[in-house]
Amino acid sequence: MSRNIQVYIIDDDDAVRGSICWLLESNDHPTIGLASGQELLDRLPLEGEACIVTDVRMPAMSGIELMEALAARGSNVPVVVISAHGDIQMAVETMKLGAVDFVEKPFEEKALVQAVERALGESRRRLETLSIDADVRRRFQRLTARECEVLEMILAGRPNRSVANDLAISEKTVEAHRAHIMEKTGATSFADLVTKAVQTEFLKTRRANPPSTG
Repeated sequence: MSRNIQVYIIDDDDAVRGSICWLLESNDHPTIGLASGQELLDRLPLEGEACIVTDVRMPAMSGIELMEALAARGSNVPVVVISAHGDIQMAVETMKLGAVDFVEKPFEEKALVQAVERALGESRRRLETLSIDADVRRRFQRLTARECEVLEMILAGRPNRSVANDLAISEKTVEAHRAHIMEKTGATSFADLVTKAVQTEFLKTRRANPPSTG
């Protein structure tokens, strides 16, 4: 099955942009060439496996400004920065903002292709992580109100007897709730349950939306 892959090339120089698009497409990487960072921002959110290749120095919006705007909009798409020798400090700044790689002009074709392939690999990893996170969140959303109460207490380190006393139920019922929680969340151990609860921000969500007492 073919994957939905796209490489976005941002460069205000038509000739440079065109040559990069040609190079990447000749290496089986579909591209979209854009003359400014704003044109890319207008396309957000970007779907599927993707990466961005951007020049660092452009008249309307620099590579740094583009990355700041991407971060502000919650974009998770990896960025490869192209910089001339005199722009290395700017390239370093983009790395601090999360760029996955930068290639110095004049660049070797192989170096740019490899940087793009690494970025696409990172995009694939991030998409897989987001998919796993979404699945775990859905699992936690299947917990009943009582199971959420029990989970909150056991995450706080409360023993079964203490949970039972507070909820006016038997220890055996607490044990049954724990078993259901493990099954529903797909946790393989208590440590795994804690990891998944942290991953889904379960406690933070509970504190932001406390259960009704009415």
